[in-house]
Parts: sequence; structure tokens; C-alpha cells
Amino acid sequence: MDMTRALITGITGFVGSHLAEYLLSKGVEVDGTYRWRSRMDNIEGIRHDIGLIDCDVKDPFSVLQTLKKSNPDYVFHLAAQSFVRTSFDYPGETITANVNGTLNLLEGVRKANIDPVIQVACSSEEYGFVAPNEVPITEKNPLRPLSPYGVSKVAEDLLALQYHRSYGIKTVITRAFNHEGPRRGDVFVTSNFAKQIVEIEKGKREPVIYVGNLNAQRDYTDVRDMVRAYHLAVQKCEYGEPYNICSGKPWIINNMLDYLVSKSSVKNIRKVVDSSRMRPSDVEILQGDSTKFREKTGWKPEIPFEKTLEDTLDYWREKIA
Repeated sequence: MDMTRALITGITGFVGSHLAEYLLSKGVEVDGTYRWRSRMDNIEGIRHDIGLIDCDVKDPFSVLQTLKKSNPDYVFHLAAQSFVRTSFDYPGETITANVNGTLNLLEGVRKANIDPVIQVACSSEEYGFVAPNEVPITEKNPLRPLSPYGVSKVAEDLLALQYHRSYGIKTVITRAFNHEGPRRGDVFVTSNFAKQIVEIEKGKREPVIYVGNLNAQRDYTDVRDMVRAYHLAVQKCEYGEPYNICSGKPWIINNMLDYLVSKSSVKNIRKVVDSSRMRPSDVEILQGDSTKFREKTGWKPEIPFEKTLEDTLDYWREKIA
């Protein structure tokens, strides 16, 4: 089936806005959901090229009406409470938004009697505790989430499997590892560090960067490579199957910060641990194996992570006056 119309839940977000731009460049008609409180600056340049639909994914009626209105060939389900640290403070809201939101989407597709391919955007946080002999992580690794966010994504993952097995709904489960780039919210560590550095450059704060756990290792991919992967996933992957999407190259958080600082005009920056940035339990290493996805789609990341970091710094330099 040709991809003629796509619906992106959470289109105004970091990934949703990049995905919308990419799909438009491929000639796809794009609809997207937003909330009254959604920030629109991420889609400012494409707002008149997409169909915006006010929809709360926690409301099953709203989701059903959205699906009927859009009647998409493909759905990219990105709407979520996506910040791990926030999930510890608001576990109920995280579970409600992520699990019920996914359930409402799958039920809505069933009740609307439509037959789109649905990408359910899951996460490497599902793997949680990983033993040293389990790296790099494949799709067969046990799921041992260490945050309410991780638990919510396990539930989404299993719902996507169940609805495919029970009703034949065409779900594709993507387990994305960390992805970064311009427009990333400042609650996320890479973007937050970049923002702090730019504020120091512009004299808006003392040369001190507040940090959390700098010893953790993360497998980073540029968001522009990630949305290209999502596009391939819904066209080439098996329904009901999970796929890791990652670079396979872990970065220690401290090294990532040092690289950002090396690209700054200010060099005498101190690091100060902020206890509020520490999680009650943290995943120490996330290094993925995307062999299954690469063999199915031919995808590979093209943008070096150093370029991602530099572009994130430049994004904040433009944003902060």
C-alpha cells in the first residue's frame, strides 16, 4: 500500500515535528494531533502544510473521531509523557497518558473499521536493568523496566502485540534508543546541557553546569535518522514484531557533556551535581543491537552524534536572545 496519508499523534513534539517534515518531503499528506496547551513553535514552518486535529489521546471518543476524520493509511503513535524523571513524580499520569492513550488508539482503529499500519513508539527504557553479559541488547533481552515510564512502554509494547494477534491490527513496535537533535525539550539531558552552556555563553548564568548521573551510558541516534527509520518501519517490518532502532555506539554522559563544552566559547565551566536531577533508580547502560531492523529495512544512521550535539547547541543559540 502506498503511503498517501499519515496521522501523527503528538505532531507538535520533538520527534513528531521532525517526522512531519520528513513525510512531507516524501509527498505524504500529513495530519497530526495536538492539545490546546501544545507548543506550536516546532511546527511553525509547516503549520499550513498539515492537517491539525485537536485530540486528547486519553479520551477514547476524541481518538475515535480523529481516526474517522483523518482515515489514515499509516499512524505514527508518538503522543506520550516521555520524560523518565517526570514519571517518578507523576507515575499515574504517565501510565494513564501512555497506556490508555495507546489502548484508545488501538480500540479506535478497531471501532472505526479502518486498516492502517500503526507504529507504536516504544523505548529502550523497557529493558531497564541490563546485566553486563547482556550488552549489546537484542529484542530477545528480558524486559526489566526501572521507571514508571519504562513500565508504561512495556504495556504499550504488549498491547500492540495483543491487538495484532487478537484482531489482526497492523502494529509495528519500535524500541527506539536515545535520539537527540534540534528542538529537543530542555528537560532531556543532552538538550539541557546544551541550553545551560548557551546561557553561560550569553552571560545569563555563572559558568556552572548542573548535572545528574554522569556515569550512565546511552546509545544515541540523531532524530533525523530516527524519523527516517520510522518511515521504513511501517513499510517493511513485520506486524506485531518489536525492533530496536539505535546506533549501537554508547556514549558516557560525562563524555557527551565534555564534547558540548569543547564546542563552546567558554571553557572554564564547572560541573555541580544537583540531587533533583538524580533518578531513584537509573539504567546504567543502554547499548542496542539493531541488526534485526537493519536487515529488514536496510537502514543505518548517517549523521554522526558529534554533528547532532553541534546542531543542538546552534538550536539553543538561536532560541536564546
